[in-house]
Amino acid sequence: ENIQEHKMHSEFFNIPQQACEIIDSKQAILGVGTTVTRTIEYYARTKTKSGFCDLFLHPQNPPIRQNHLLTNFHLPKSTLIMLVSAFIGREQCLKLYELAIKEKYRFYSYGDAMLIL
Repeated sequence: ENIQEHKMHSEFFNIPQQACEIIDSKQAILGVGTTVTRTIEYYARTKTKSGFCDLFLHPQNPPIRQNHLLTNFHLPKSTLIMLVSAFIGREQCLKLYELAIKEKYRFYSYGDAMLIL
């Protein structure tokens, strides 16, 4: 599948004014989770405070506003692992996941987490 042609599912979001002000500022932002990350990045691109987000983040469409990410180790061949790759690049992502497998990290929901700084 060509990732450029992938149709991402949409999720409803609603961003409080105070959060919009932080996103609009120059402060570093740590997104906790992929839904938060997609919402921050969607707002940064559209200035939409409430609605449905279908933004697909991947290495060819990387984050433009969020600096850091706290998220799970996601399953292979998922849009979520593509989101991680958008932050750290494909090669670094592959190395990270090789290490996670070697060290027997737990993947998916309720598994181990990573902090991307």
